[in-house]
Amino acid sequence: MRTTAAADAGQAVARLTTPSSQAAALRSSVAYVQDLATSTVLFSKNEDTVRPIASISKLMTALVVVDANLPMDEMLEVSDDDIDRLRHAASRLPVGTRLSRADMLHVALMSSENRAAHALGRYYPGGMPAFVRAMNEKARELGMLDTHFVEPTGLSSENVSSPRDLVRLLRAASQRPLIHRYTTDTEYDVEMRKGRMQTFRNTNALVRNADWDIKVSKTGYINEAGECLVMLARINGRDLAIVLLDSQGKYSRVADAVRIRKFVQNEVAML
Repeated sequence: MRTTAAADAGQAVARLTTPSSQAAALRSSVAYVQDLATSTVLFSKNEDTVRPIASISKLMTALVVVDANLPMDEMLEVSDDDIDRLRHAASRLPVGTRLSRADMLHVALMSSENRAAHALGRYYPGGMPAFVRAMNEKARELGMLDTHFVEPTGLSSENVSSPRDLVRLLRAASQRPLIHRYTTDTEYDVEMRKGRMQTFRNTNALVRNADWDIKVSKTGYINEAGECLVMLARINGRDLAIVLLDSQGKYSRVADAVRIRKFVQNEVAML
C-alpha cells in the first residue's frame, strides 16, 4: 500500500513538474510549489534560477531581528541614513519618525516599508555591517547556499536567492509567531508624529481573501526582480510553500498564485 502511494505521488510530481499549458499560462518566469510536510515538489518552473528577490529579503531581515531577542518596545528613529538614494522609492515614514522596534518590523513586513527595514538593520548591535553579516550567516545556517544579501530592504539587485532556498526561508519564518502575524495582518494603524494615526495595509491582496489560509506572506518588486510573491498557504489540508519570481504586470503574481492553487487542487485531487 505504501509502495503504491509512493508510486502514485511520484507520478503526480512528474505530471505537475512537466512543462505544460498551465506553466505556459503563468506570467512569472520562476514558479515553485513544495509540500512542507513531505518535501514533495508539486510544481516547478525554472527552479534552478538564482535571481534578485527584492523585498522578499525582508523575511530574512525579520528572522534576524526576531532571533536576536532585541527589546521590541525600544524606540527607533528614522534618519537620513534610511532614505533610499538608490531607487528613490517613496516612503510614508518621514525622517524623524519614532516607532517601536515592533512597529518598525510590522510595517516593514506588512507594507514593505523600506525605511523601517533599514532602520531595523541600523539599530542592530554593531550596526548595518553586523546586521548584513547576520543575514548571510542565518542563510548559511538554514542551508540557503544560493542566497546572498548586501542590505536589509531588497532595494539592491545584489540580494539574490533561488526557489529552493526561499522555501527554506518560508519554513523558518513560519516558526516565528510574530512573523506569521505581521505578514498576514491585513492592515495596521500606527501613531506617527504629533499623535497622527497612519493606516498601513498589506501589499498582498490575497491576505484579505477569505478563500485563502495564509501562514506567511511577502511581496517584492524592483526592476531587476520583477513582481515577486512568496507564501506559505494551507491548501486542501496541506501546508504548501509557493514561490513566484519575476512576474510581469502589477497583478500577475496574484493571478499566478490563484492559477497555481487551482492547478494543485485539481492535480492532487487525482491521487
